[in-house]
Amino acid sequence: MEMKTGHITRAVLVSALGAVAVLASAKSSGAHCDGLDGPVVTAARRALEAGEVTPVLIWVQSKDEAEVRDAFQKTLAVRSLGPQARELADMYFFETVVRVHRAGEGASYDGLKPAGRDLGPVIPAADAALEKGSPEQLVTLLTDAVRHSVRTHFDVAMRRKSFDAHDLRAGREYVEAYVEYIHFVEGLFQATRASAHGHFAEPGIRPAHED
Repeated sequence: MEMKTGHITRAVLVSALGAVAVLASAKSSGAHCDGLDGPVVTAARRALEAGEVTPVLIWVQSKDEAEVRDAFQKTLAVRSLGPQARELADMYFFETVVRVHRAGEGASYDGLKPAGRDLGPVIPAADAALEKGSPEQLVTLLTDAVRHSVRTHFDVAMRRKSFDAHDLRAGREYVEAYVEYIHFVEGLFQATRASAHGHFAEPGIRPAHED
């Protein structure tokens, strides 16, 4: 069992985040930035309607800005050729921006997803929290999910804890449950200290390094 104080492996982090991810649909992996009704395409639509690329540039890294600006100018030129050309040009721009955005996150891109797909409860709740200016409903949702998962891991470990010292199989089953329990809570705690992409959730608190 690998136990490193202040250090968390990728596998442990993934396990911990599973407590929350279980609430979401399997199809919502990669969040909703690749959806036609997601925030990236929404920003791209605004940029095209305004004839100003800035609204969408915030969704790509500075090193990719030139590619997006070039695609934007090409799209504007083709849009003026008619309704069909406009539709194709817009889709080309949406595809480009989302692909570049996901590449900047280190994520793969397998095409735009349809609007209205099931994202599960977490992502809509996160967006709603920003709209309302309050995270309370989101906190409740996540807290309930974490509470359930921690109790589940705890209960399994407790059930296996009182094993016969001469029962090797039962002992190993306890160790397996114990390791999963400890890794889960450690990973979950570490995950609360770090946000995505290595940014820090709180001043002075650094995320654990991945292997």
